[in-house]
Amino acid sequence: MNATQNFRLAKSAAAFGIAALLSLGATAQIAAGTTGIDATGSARSEMNACLTGRTQQDRETCMTEVRNANAAKRAGQVDNAGGQFGANALKRCDVFQGEELIACQARIVGYGKTDGSVAGGGAIRQVETVVVPAGATNVRIQPQTSSDNIVVIPAPQ
Repeated sequence: MNATQNFRLAKSAAAFGIAALLSLGATAQIAAGTTGIDATGSARSEMNACLTGRTQQDRETCMTEVRNANAAKRAGQVDNAGGQFGANALKRCDVFQGEELIACQARIVGYGKTDGSVAGGGAIRQVETVVVPAGATNVRIQPQTSSDNIVVIPAPQ
């Protein structure tokens, strides 16, 4: 491996690490059925889940969260941005440019592979990308992962 390949590999690894960390935040939504909290938003049922140990938080933290969430709801401070969670997740990719931006967007819309869960501590999303060299007219792609999806990024013009 020459110095250029080493640099490109290091750059790719760094970009993947940053994107993986950002994707954790992008998937931080409560999934009904995995946390013990139902999707009704009922303070009574949420508090019951805390008291019976059906959540992944300790009892006191859970009860504090339920009280705080319901106080915010009563004060009109709850904003789900019109339910535009997908658009909000894609906005997190705006910190990237070029290849990294395209790869981030591909992960968010569902290409590639996702491991883990929010309930389990985090979801890691990965996608294999191939960058077409400038001036290339014929490119043979050899997948390096078992992913069903490969994102091909055209060379900059």
